[in-house]
Amino acid sequence: MTAPLKGTVALVTGASSGIGAATARTLAAGGASVAVLARRGDRLRALADELRADGTTTLVLESDITDRRQAEAAVERVVAELGRLDTVVNNAGVMLTGPVAEAPAQEWDRMLAVNVEGLLHVTRTALPHLIDAAQDSPRQVADLVTISSTAGRVARAGTAVYSLTKFGVTAFSESLRQELQPKRVRVGVVEPGTVDTELATHLRDGVREAVARQLGGMEKLSPQDIADAVSYMVTRDRRVAVNEMLVRAADQTW
Repeated sequence: MTAPLKGTVALVTGASSGIGAATARTLAAGGASVAVLARRGDRLRALADELRADGTTTLVLESDITDRRQAEAAVERVVAELGRLDTVVNNAGVMLTGPVAEAPAQEWDRMLAVNVEGLLHVTRTALPHLIDAAQDSPRQVADLVTISSTAGRVARAGTAVYSLTKFGVTAFSESLRQELQPKRVRVGVVEPGTVDTELATHLRDGVREAVARQLGGMEKLSPQDIADAVSYMVTRDRRVAVNEMLVRAADQTW
């Protein structure tokens, strides 16, 4: 079995479930040591036990990335304990949709805090370490991948603030891609469609039922489908930069 990420260290945020957990498993299978970050420490520890049983060096980071100091401390701990940082997957995010006129302000605050501010806290702290890793890695490259959404490409009724955050991180990533290209740090965005995760369970009453009706009998993507996209991005030869991947459920029209 090949191990294209052997000798590298990856950090995955939002790793306690869904896409984040699947991505951590997939990067570990590729040979990386993995730091898993989220607020739910019990789930992270269970995931870490699973990865360690398969021989993966794993670091648990029970942190809230919306707190800048916690985010910075988590990233620095990765480098202090695992020695380097080659891959960052900004996966942590919340999706709280529904009509703007009826939305609680707290939902908007939460999306901005996690989807934008948390991502910025992690990215800002990680960048110097990614740049360093690209210089001394046998692969001669490092990767920063952000999980966006189809809502970062197509704004629809009921997704106004969620789309604002996802359009924003896509724009941020494109600017960063241009800045970091000379330093051999690849920047990529994966835009999932409808994935079978916990996100929809966080919707408020009324909105949750409306979304369920809209999806109907759609066969959703699995978290592994998105983890595979991330893995494809970060395992390419350094001459290849896959900067954007749109992955929709086959039944999805938007």
